[in-house]
Amino acid sequence: MKNNLSIKTIVAIGIGSAVFMILARFAAIPTPIPNTTFNTAYGFLALMAVIFGPIAGVSIGFIGHTLTDLTAYGSPWFSWIIASAIVGLVIGFSAKRLKINEGEFGKKEMILFNIYQFVANAIAWFVVAPSLDILIYAEPANKVYVQGAVAGFLNMITVAVLGTILLYSYAKSRVKKGSLDREDDIA
Repeated sequence: MKNNLSIKTIVAIGIGSAVFMILARFAAIPTPIPNTTFNTAYGFLALMAVIFGPIAGVSIGFIGHTLTDLTAYGSPWFSWIIASAIVGLVIGFSAKRLKINEGEFGKKEMILFNIYQFVANAIAWFVVAPSLDILIYAEPANKVYVQGAVAGFLNMITVAVLGTILLYSYAKSRVKKGSLDREDDIA
C-alpha cells in the first residue's frame, strides 16, 4: 500500500500552517464588515495547495486558520476554519491538472487555476461558512451571509492576484519538462 503523505508534504503542512497564521494575523487589512479582512493568507494557501495537493491544502487551511483564531481571539471559530480547509482542498485538486512542478503556468493554466479558486471560495464562503455559523453558533442569517459574501469576494481577488503571481513565479523557478535533452558525445 502506497503512502501518499510524504515527509516533504508533512513538513509543508507544518511550515505552511505557520506561514498562513502569520499572514492572517499580520498581513490582513480590516474591512468595515466585522471580523472580515482582506487576507493575503489565501494567496499563500493557494500556492501550497497547488504545489503539494489537496491533503496539504485542506490541512494548511484547517491548522493555519485554527492557529490564527487561537492566537487572535482565544478560541477557534469552526465554521470559518472548515471553510478555509475547503478552499485548500478544492484548490489542491487542481495540482495534477496544472503541473506547476514541471514549470508550466501559462494563460491556460492561469485560467484553470482561477476557475478552481473561484469555485472553492464560492462554496466555502457563500455557502459553508454562513450556513455553519447559523447551525453551530445560531448567528443571524443576514449578518453571516453578508460576512461570507464579503470574505468570498475578497479572497477571490486575493487569490486571483497574489496566488496567480506566486504560482507564476514558482513555475518560472522550475525546470520545464524536456528542457534538458541529452547531447550525444561527439568522438
